[in-house]
Order: sequence, then C-alpha cells, then structure tokens
Amino acid sequence: QVHLVESGGGLVQPGGSLKLSCVSSGYTLEHYGVGWFRQAPGKEREAVSCIGRTGTYTYYTDSVKGRFTISRDKSKNTVYLQMNNLKPEDTAVYYCAANAAGNVFIAPHKYESWGQGTQVTVSS
Repeated sequence: QVHLVESGGGLVQPGGSLKLSCVSSGYTLEHYGVGWFRQAPGKEREAVSCIGRTGTYTYYTDSVKGRFTISRDKSKNTVYLQMNNLKPEDTAVYYCAANAAGNVFIAPHKYESWGQGTQVTVSS
C-alpha cells in the first residue's frame, strides 16, 4: 500500500478557499489514480474529485464543479485539491486515496490506499 498524508484542512468562512495536499512517501504518486473523498457526520463517504495517472481524465462531483480543481505536481509527488467559494455543506473530513490501476474511480472500494484525513470546516 501507498503511504499517503493529507494536509491543508482547517476552519474557513463561507466563500473562502483552502488548498489540500496529498503527499506520498516512498511511492511515485504519478503512477497512481488519485481521488479526493469526503465524509460528513452521518453520511457516506463520497468522491469529490479524482484524477487519472496521466492527468488527462478528471472527475468532479456536481456540487463542486466550477469551485474545486484537482491537480498534480510530479516534482513534489503531490496531488492538490484547490477549493474555492467554500460552502457550509462542504464541511467534512477529506481523504485522499490511491489506486494502482491508475484510473478515475468514484467508488471508494476501488482504492487500495488511504490517508488519515484532514478536517475542513466552513462556518461563519
């Protein structure tokens, strides 16, 4: 399994921005498909955004389209999730996950490796 570490979460006011980072140690993350998932209390874990191995294909759930952007920095072995115009309903624990197939999957069980999560709270 790939060891993943998320960072960048925090408390932000509605309309604010955060940039989440997912770093891999010991593995070249560009070889993997990477997804950002979130889970709010009492809700199922959902795919927020995913990127394939080459970066050509991406996925965004409808509620974040136009506000969130997923990207890779190969030199830093990192996948980012830039989140703009945040809303209270974006509040959740955000997880990054990696799949060795290198594909864009939205089903959590398709991912073999998970980070520990980072809390994002959007509140005034």
